[in-house]
Amino acid sequence: MIRVDLHTHTNHSHARDSVRQMFEAGQEKGLIVQGFSEHSPRPEGYDYPEEYREHLAATFDDYLAEVSALRDEQTPRGIRVLLGLEVDWFEDEVPCLRDMTTAHEYDYLIAGIHFLGRWGFDSAAADWAPLSFEERCALYARYYRTMKAMAETRLFNIVAHPDLIKIFSVEDFHRWLDAPGSMDLIGDALTAVRDAGMAMEISSAGLRKPCREVYPGPKILKLARNLGLPITFASDSHATEQVAWNFDTLARCAAAEGWKESLVFCRGTVTAMPFAD
Repeated sequence: MIRVDLHTHTNHSHARDSVRQMFEAGQEKGLIVQGFSEHSPRPEGYDYPEEYREHLAATFDDYLAEVSALRDEQTPRGIRVLLGLEVDWFEDEVPCLRDMTTAHEYDYLIAGIHFLGRWGFDSAAADWAPLSFEERCALYARYYRTMKAMAETRLFNIVAHPDLIKIFSVEDFHRWLDAPGSMDLIGDALTAVRDAGMAMEISSAGLRKPCREVYPGPKILKLARNLGLPITFASDSHATEQVAWNFDTLARCAAAEGWKESLVFCRGTVTAMPFAD
């Protein structure tokens, strides 16, 4: 049973429910470690059609305070509440990201690649509809080159949803995986993740998205295992009913490839947590 969820969002960004409500949902699922990983504040120019930047900026200090207070409250009970951050990776903003990630004492940092250049590629299926197969393949390749560059900065502990790029074009993505050189490119990216001391997230969020597939899918899971990459588990929850959602499926996927434990990062300390199918 997986009793750790390191990817939880709150109503301080674009999620529905509060820190307290998301925590209580985790308790109902039997979590003994729950990590809050709100989105990082985003610079101007990196925009979504439905933007939550101003709300996040206005309430971000409240997020930090609420999670910290909950952590202090729950520690005597043996429940670990962790203060994390999902940092949007922008290849042209590395100095800004360095400042952001050191501004507070986070337990861990997740790198989320949602943007290629200034395009938030996971916001609308309509953006992908006019693209040819060749154009989509170029974006898949760019995504993994971006992942490698992100890992090489050594700023982060975890890479989030490591094949998010498939969200609106999963069939073409699988075709691309079978093309010569594609798995080598992914392998280069995941090797950089491993060599940076990071873990790869296995997330149930993809099962709720148009791709209807765990992040990452089977071929990338197998590759990651062969590379000796450690893992974390994530729901990427944005509402109480999504906390630790479909973790039985994640446990089966991970166990099938031979993983027996996931990692928990806490202020430089790494703990391995066993799980069973």
